[in-house]
Amino acid sequence: MSNERLNHTETVLWTGIVTDLALALCKGIAGYLSGSKALIGDALHSAANAVTLLVDRLPSFGMFGTKTPMRDKRNVSNTAEPVISILFAVLLIMGGIQIAVSAIQTMASDNLEPPGTPALLAIFISMAVNEAVFQYQSWQLKRLHDPRHEMLLADHRFALYSSLTVLIGVSLSMAGSYFEWSPLFYMDSIAALIVACLVVRKGYILIVHSVYGTLAEEKRHEHEAEFMDTIQRVHGVITIEELKVQEYGQIRHVNIEVKITVNPRTSVLEAQEIAERIRKLLTHRFIQVTDAKVHVVPYEPGYPYKSNYDLMDNDMPTLPQ
Repeated sequence: MSNERLNHTETVLWTGIVTDLALALCKGIAGYLSGSKALIGDALHSAANAVTLLVDRLPSFGMFGTKTPMRDKRNVSNTAEPVISILFAVLLIMGGIQIAVSAIQTMASDNLEPPGTPALLAIFISMAVNEAVFQYQSWQLKRLHDPRHEMLLADHRFALYSSLTVLIGVSLSMAGSYFEWSPLFYMDSIAALIVACLVVRKGYILIVHSVYGTLAEEKRHEHEAEFMDTIQRVHGVITIEELKVQEYGQIRHVNIEVKITVNPRTSVLEAQEIAERIRKLLTHRFIQVTDAKVHVVPYEPGYPYKSNYDLMDNDMPTLPQ
């Protein structure tokens, strides 16, 4: 996979993230101004779609300043990654519950009013923009044979369910005002309850993926030995501390996450170059490898072993006199 292909895929994914965040903001404002609980819930659902992709795209920076994520300690690496995802998931679940409670309180009160016209207009505009961006993403990811196309389809399907539910609820509520039939005023709150359930479902899935992995369960891959041999051939790599191979999709695409050690005297630029060489080598040599994340940490031999680098700084003789 060439750099141009990777950069193009990132652009496609970030387009969806920015669009979902913008739509969430617009729908939230329109729902608040028009008094539509359902539209506010749909805004939260759009934000949930953006968060799902955003958490996976945000890089972290280590002591070598590499672009790919890096962990300094092995015991921290197993728990640090899902923390942000779980935090966002809890916020989404709390938001969905709050919308459901607000909808129930509205239905229990005698002060029911249909949403204003801006709510209906915001729904149509958001659905049109969302569909246009989805068609663009779907075409690009399918052309690049990216396995994330399946996840995109699933997210779009439930986003469409949410928007259609809000459209029906708001339309029926406004129709109740037009035909002067008060029972239809409840439809906006009922739609808000349904959308709140979709938001809670999204938060639950995000927690599950954070704990058990966003892809298939990790297992020993049949080509793991070849991956390790390829990495060890890269100049500058001292040891391979961790190698995670994740296989997913019907066409068995593979994502690799590797943690290597290098000379403690390696500069930031040199560490970046080593990580980039490993990534390019894996994605070019193995067709099934769609992405490779390289974590670079300094080599620490520890007692009772000493490295050659320690001996170079020590003036004391290493042999008995």
